[in-house]
Amino acid sequence: MPLSGADKEVIAATWSKVSGKSAAIGADAFARLLTVYSQTKTYFSHFADLSPGSANVKGHGAKIIDAIAKAATNINNIEGSLKVLSELHAYNLRVDPVNFKLLAHCILVSLSISLGADFTPEAHLAWDKFLCEVADVLSEKYR
Repeated sequence: MPLSGADKEVIAATWSKVSGKSAAIGADAFARLLTVYSQTKTYFSHFADLSPGSANVKGHGAKIIDAIAKAATNINNIEGSLKVLSELHAYNLRVDPVNFKLLAHCILVSLSISLGADFTPEAHLAWDKFLCEVADVLSEKYR
């Protein structure tokens, strides 16, 4: 389901409320991914420490959320914003594309925690649609 104009406005409004906490949100979402979906750890065997709060988790979480921020601020061109990452994950890293949907779910949880009451049902729906689109863009080179 494509993002509506209202969805885009909600994404922009809610992102402005959490952008100052983006690194913490990214680290939390990435730590959740590794904990809840432990099979994803296989892609990070080169990291010295995958425990929540480690420098590796914080650093990669920041990279993840920076990509989400880039897509959110270029919401009318998500594909262009994530083209390099899409190619990197498909051709070099060969990450199972199912993991993008798992990560999207973890980001939703982290956003919900960070936004609290501002994570309304409308915000949840808009972010879910947006993150599904992000996951689809990251997966499209696999087809």
